[in-house]
Amino acid sequence: MARVKRGLMRHKRHKKIIEKASGYWGRKKNVYSRAHEQVMKSGQYAFRDRRAKKRDFRRLWIARITAACTSCDIKYSQLIHGMNTQGIQVNRKMLSELAIADMPAFQSIVALAKAGLA
Repeated sequence: MARVKRGLMRHKRHKKIIEKASGYWGRKKNVYSRAHEQVMKSGQYAFRDRRAKKRDFRRLWIARITAACTSCDIKYSQLIHGMNTQGIQVNRKMLSELAIADMPAFQSIVALAKAGLA
């Protein structure tokens, strides 16, 4: 039976990690053990921050909607409650885009929501 040499697969695995770690500072970019630790930690940061990004954008959209609501003389919570009672299903991302780009359309939604409150 022929002898199996494992250097090729180890080299491939190490090379893949070192390529992912390119751009890191110090030994983290070229020493396999340090690079592997940092690539694993970077993956954890990426996983965490993909979820944090969703929260951050939601906060931004709510802040934009709130700013537009103050110009329309209604509170954000009243707008959302009025929209729910009227059955208006527009998500916060689209509401913030309307508040920025198309204020008359946003004001018509506010008018419908105010009618739902009364």
